[in-house]
Amino acid sequence: MQEQVDERGQEQDRERRGLLRIGLAEVYNPSMVPTLNPGDQLVVQYGAAVRPGDVVVLRHPFRQDLLIVKRVVERREGGWWVMGDNPLVENDSREFGTVPEEFVVARAWVRLRRPPGAGQRSPVALLSWLASALRPLRAAPVAAPASRLSRRLRAR
Repeated sequence: MQEQVDERGQEQDRERRGLLRIGLAEVYNPSMVPTLNPGDQLVVQYGAAVRPGDVVVLRHPFRQDLLIVKRVVERREGGWWVMGDNPLVENDSREFGTVPEEFVVARAWVRLRRPPGAGQRSPVALLSWLASALRPLRAAPVAAPASRLSRRLRAR
């Protein structure tokens, strides 16, 4: 039996059965460094409730076929304001504005680091990797945008 897929790419049959919609996503670019590195895997929940501080997978507003990973900063008129954790990469709401709610595909739960390369298979390297490979992604505190800071704080 072939399962039907809705416009968001989610399986309707699983949704009807009430099963958790969990999947894996891979990080390909450095926009979320140091939280996430290229090659990291994310355990995600499709259709989960989102709140500021969460790491989410979403459709790029200008290219809906492209999925990106960002941190939710706040809700604004028209959707969510999202940013990467890497301040040097501006492929986020600073570039494309707010992201409509329907573009948010999934919320990340856990980060899985890729195993060390073949040349780094020493016991110490493997133990170090094991200690950091599986890490829950908790909602991080989000700094207030500069427009919300008092003039006294901005003047310093």
